Amino acid sequence: MQTGRLFEIIYILLSKDRVTAKELSERFCVSTRTIYRDIDTISLAGIPVYTEKGKGGGISLLPDFVLNKSILSEHEQSEILASLQGLTQIQSADAGRVLQKLSAIFNKTAAKWLEVDFSDWGLSGQDHWGDLKSAILQKRVTEFDYYSSYSEKTRRRVEPIQLWFKSRAWYLKAYDLTKRGVRVFRLSRIRSMAVTDEIFTGRDLLLEDTERTPPVRDKPDAALRLRIKPEMAHRVLDEFAGVVGEQDTDGSYIVSVCWPEDSWVYGTILSFGEFIEVLEPEHIRKIIRDKAKRIFEQYP
Repeated sequence: MQTGRLFEIIYILLSKDRVTAKELSERFCVSTRTIYRDIDTISLAGIPVYTEKGKGGGISLLPDFVLNKSILSEHEQSEILASLQGLTQIQSADAGRVLQKLSAIFNKTAAKWLEVDFSDWGLSGQDHWGDLKSAILQKRVTEFDYYSSYSEKTRRRVEPIQLWFKSRAWYLKAYDLTKRGVRVFRLSRIRSMAVTDEIFTGRDLLLEDTERTPPVRDKPDAALRLRIKPEMAHRVLDEFAGVVGEQDTDGSYIVSVCWPEDSWVYGTILSFGEFIEVLEPEHIRKIIRDKAKRIFEQYP
């Protein structure tokens, strides 16, 4: 991790005249003390990096410095260019400029091995991704309406910290100014968003804690055993990779999962239509049966 960070610091310094230790610490989620140790390591490696204190100061490379490509193997050069090409797919202007410079230095063309499209296949709704990226980089307080998993709408006022992709969905990590703590918001549930002109200062937050801490729910997890017919094989492969236990003689899949029991679980099961059966637990079998009956009664 440190070696990768050191290389990326060098690439950032190649693309910018000057950068502050605070900017680098926020980018890599480490302390400024760690950044200064990294700068010492880079300097000891023979790269002419220097720091200037005071207003307008920062970390810089000597103006005439050129990265000696001979310190990197052909494979390492290709790996660096491939990684930067991946970063350009998330609209990183810095990565694009660095990629262009290093391609010239290495006399190589970066392979376009990755393409990312953040839109869906249908008609997309409000796309907040670009606005939130700007709000994070510019440290602007952001306001929006948010719908919880229980369809409760609240107005939120937050300091956006990070965009987070997990389990096929985009989330926003942000410091909620009302709740006074870090919260995670699913982007698809955000409406009427506005990026304000109010600037906030960075907070010393451990973003990793939000990855390990699941959202608080009113209901406990439920251990489900599902029988899914072979007509839904594509969804089984997409949504239940690694948890398919066996197949019945008719080709149906037996799936065991542990999900937080709420309306999302019922909706997911019903989305399989007649191609799914809840084997366990019995109370969820009854809930699905009752919901299916009410659906049937709406179509006399």
